[in-house]
This record gives sequence, C-alpha cells and structure tokens, in this order.
Amino acid sequence: MKLSHKEFERIVEGALARIPQVIRDHLQNLAISIEKRPDAELLEEMGVPPGETLFGVYTGIPLPERSAIEPPLYPDTILIFKEPLELYCETIEELQEEIEITVVHEVAHYLGIDDDALFDLGYE
Repeated sequence: MKLSHKEFERIVEGALARIPQVIRDHLQNLAISIEKRPDAELLEEMGVPPGETLFGVYTGIPLPERSAIEPPLYPDTILIFKEPLELYCETIEELQEEIEITVVHEVAHYLGIDDDALFDLGYE
C-alpha cells in the first residue's frame, strides 16, 4: 500500500476518532506527527532487532515521572511512521486499526498506563 501524505493524514484522523474518549481526552496535550520511517539511531535506541521496525513512538517525559520543579524542555509527541504501517497493512481498514492501536499504546506510555489496563480497554 502506498498513500499520499494527505491520504495518510486523513486515515490518521479517522483512527484518532475511533479511540475511546477516556484516552482521546489526553491527546490535547500531545503533538501527533507523521514521519516517513524511524531512523536507524532510533531503532537502535529502542532496542528494535534488525529486520523489525516501529509503527510509532512516544517522545517526552511520562506524566508519572515528571517533576513539578523541572518542567519538560520539549513538548510530548507521538510519532507515527508511515512507511512501516503501509508495508504491514493490506487494507485501509487494517491501516486505520493499526494506527489506532499504535496511538493508544503511545498515549499509554505518556500516562504511565500498563498493559493490563490497555487490555481491559480492548487493546492488546
């Protein structure tokens, strides 16, 4: 699958609309950015084995780890990687679902939500 950046943005917007409101409320405090692909340095930093890739990543300081005295220097951001998602997904519906799952997992990192809580919300 190969989409224009504009088409991909539209699918991301649709995926964001599908996220449960309890999680979507936290998106106001996060920037969501689309990038072509993760670079080799990020893959190494994240411990991603050769031949595997990332669909997205949260960058910032998770809420539970923040200090009231020292605010973060940079805004919290979720990066969505277009090419790996396009390569993995065969249909627009599958792409939208994978983007939704990716964003929810990255918001969970921001909030300090564990995998059990995500499972309770229907995300594995």
